[in-house]
Amino acid sequence: MSIEKIQSPIAEHLKRFETHFRQSAKSSVPLLDVITNYIFRQKGKQIRPIFVFLTAAMVGKITESTYTAASLIELLHTATLIHDDVVDESYQRRGLFSINALWKSKISVLVGDFFLSKGLLLAVSQNELELLKIFSEAVREMAEGELIQIEKARRLNVTEEIYFEIIRKKTAVLIASCTAGGALSAGADVEKINLLKKFGENVGIAFQIKDDIFDYQPNNLTGKPAANDIQEKKLTLPLIFSLKNSTYSEKKKILDIVKHHNKDRRKIKEVIDFVHFKGGLEYSVEKMNFYKQESLDILKKFSDNSAKESLIELVNYTVSRNK
Repeated sequence: MSIEKIQSPIAEHLKRFETHFRQSAKSSVPLLDVITNYIFRQKGKQIRPIFVFLTAAMVGKITESTYTAASLIELLHTATLIHDDVVDESYQRRGLFSINALWKSKISVLVGDFFLSKGLLLAVSQNELELLKIFSEAVREMAEGELIQIEKARRLNVTEEIYFEIIRKKTAVLIASCTAGGALSAGADVEKINLLKKFGENVGIAFQIKDDIFDYQPNNLTGKPAANDIQEKKLTLPLIFSLKNSTYSEKKKILDIVKHHNKDRRKIKEVIDFVHFKGGLEYSVEKMNFYKQESLDILKKFSDNSAKESLIELVNYTVSRNK
């Protein structure tokens, strides 16, 4: 099912949400308005707001609180993306120049701070302290996950257990906050909110494993694997599994390439071939499908409606997408 079909039960709400979100990010400073308008041009598939609205619609009714939850998550997420691009010295975002590339790091950090403060003020002005707590905890965990990954990248000693801790904190908690926030906004009880938080966490883990698999598969543009993680010295599940199931000499050779030859395309191909030979991709797909099924099993506990059907399809879309 296409993303357009998935969002059909909440299509009108998503249209209205765009105005709500733009309004929540307005500023009287001309430079900020120029930059925020540029950010709005980079709008993706709106996966996070879709999770918020579909979850709310599945357990109850979409309310003004749901719009606040969706705007809050987008404000906070935008802030973290801008800051991430500064940390990673990244100059592209969704095929366009990043804020960091166009306005340099000082302005980027300040714009990220602006979006963060806008999120906090929105929650406080609407007296949505429980929503603020959910999303603030997510931002804290995301920062922790990023720091753990940076630390482990230096030592190249990421185990599977640490890998799952990193992706839970860096990616999964954000989706979990969307589903928990959506449930809260619709008046769900604590038990349902916690269930749907776990649902979002499982989807987020499956989503990140899918991203990590992409890095070792040919992409549509070049026909070659992107290998971005190798170049950034990141050990993800396909490589972690392969290293775990290799000899000491194989492990030493591959880690040496990741550490010292991560820009050499010929050497990178050796790592990719090694992962394919050791079954790293098959194992990662197996793990991804495990978390997909865990999330679908949670949805079985809720009554059937069109929003639930779309959530099921959104989970399937997460693991079957081709980019």
